[in-house]
Amino acid sequence: MNEIRIKALAVDVHIGVPDEERAQPQRIHLDITIIPRVPFDALDDDITRTVDYDAAAQSIVRLAQARPRRLIETLASEISHMLVRDYPAASATVEIRKVILPNTQYVAVRHTAHAAT
Repeated sequence: MNEIRIKALAVDVHIGVPDEERAQPQRIHLDITIIPRVPFDALDDDITRTVDYDAAAQSIVRLAQARPRRLIETLASEISHMLVRDYPAASATVEIRKVILPNTQYVAVRHTAHAAT
């Protein structure tokens, strides 16, 4: 299987259920795994045939910062669906980590979206 992975992308967002939590930006970290539609050995060294991971990362940041959200689950779903809609990806998995609970390293959610066939 061919994968493009972006690890620990740091993004400052307004997110959280209580209004007070959303009032100030907080840093979340995202791990993204993208399965491209075209296998690596068929790319012919042509970036237009694969997922431009720099462009994808910039799109993720823009989407995440576009508006406040209550749930990291919502954001994970929006990002994974955007990736398969806007890039040549067969699927995209997004894990979001948020430091919020005492006595834990972080809370994480993961969502996978698949391109329509």
